[in-house]
Amino acid sequence: MGSLFAELARRASANARREVETYVREIPELGSLDVNSRARDETLEYSVWFRRRTLELAPVNGMLTDADLVFIASMGESRAGAGMSLDSRQRVLRVHTELMLREINEATEAQRGGDVDELMRIMSWFAPQGERGIGAYRQGFVTALRRRLPYAEQIGLLARSLLSDDPMAAELALLTGVEPAGYYAVTVIRMPDRPVGDRDLESGIEALVRDHQVPVTWCPERGGTGGGGGEGGGRGGELIALVPGGGPDTVRSAALPDLLAAPDPSAVPDLLRDVARAIGPLCAVGTAGAPVGELAGALDRARRISRAAPLRRTSARLRPHTLADVFVELTVADVPYVDEWLRTVARRLEPGPDLLLTLDAYYRHDMNRGSAAEALNVHPRTLDYRLRRVRELTDIDPGSTRGVRILSSVVARSLSGAWR
Repeated sequence: MGSLFAELARRASANARREVETYVREIPELGSLDVNSRARDETLEYSVWFRRRTLELAPVNGMLTDADLVFIASMGESRAGAGMSLDSRQRVLRVHTELMLREINEATEAQRGGDVDELMRIMSWFAPQGERGIGAYRQGFVTALRRRLPYAEQIGLLARSLLSDDPMAAELALLTGVEPAGYYAVTVIRMPDRPVGDRDLESGIEALVRDHQVPVTWCPERGGTGGGGGEGGGRGGELIALVPGGGPDTVRSAALPDLLAAPDPSAVPDLLRDVARAIGPLCAVGTAGAPVGELAGALDRARRISRAAPLRRTSARLRPHTLADVFVELTVADVPYVDEWLRTVARRLEPGPDLLLTLDAYYRHDMNRGSAAEALNVHPRTLDYRLRRVRELTDIDPGSTRGVRILSSVVARSLSGAWR
């Protein structure tokens, strides 16, 4: 054994202890290793074993055996069985990899540069065999999840893994039986209140997944209660669905920049119809498309769009809003004095009979009087009276270009719940 390998062997036990100490210090879920001696001993034993196994195989460029991979998988299975989260699992893998590389560097410096051939040998071994080891660890982790978690939670993990570009998404897709796609419309269904209980929500999500074969996850509103008041009195949150389909070639338009092109796979409306049946009375929907690897950005856009979109009763026909639908409202939300001016206009409409809802129907039906009146279940002359009333109260003609620009934004901001 050459000098670099000898130095690493001499340091193996101390380096393994440092790894365990780093886990305790940097990963809250592993802080219990300080008081759980059995778990600490198991973690330390594994850390020492991996370093010694590396020093047995790397000098001869040997591969991890099937038995090695089974042992590594058992560690992943043990961690998942103990309830470790995906985030902590990812941090464990990162810390382990960083420390192994640091140890090689420290041993090289201790040997004043050491043998370059040895350094190249261990580095060329570490990359492919480290990847195989990580793959086995993930496989063991997923095996435990299959036994421990209900199907709806497995689907939630898949959705969150895709959104965070976690490589474990591939294993979770196999686990759940959901066919992975290369491009998704990330659809955020914002619910200020949901009347269903936890079990009803779980069964509703499971039914959506089985019917539509899409990754779905529920994100409760921070703070634990619904932020919109209104009906139901339940806790609010967001249902996030990743609807496969489309892609850059199908959603881009020569007349629109990429961000305004609508990622609107035909499956989204069907999904929304079933969400309306399963979960809540009131929601707003935003969607943004992206390829796998860029879904975190799409989630941020879809979430912002859903917060700017009007809340609709789920008994009505829901549709996903895109950036093109609410880009004005998104901009207004970031300019407080403009937002307050629009809110002042909205207050002027309060004396009128259902004027906000009238304007909403009027603009949603492209200012077609007959269609808008039918949607409101009123006579067209009643609609005309209400539009005149809007003009009297605001000095803005709803049918003018100026009226469309101002009043449609007033309606959208008001119905989004932003001013509650």
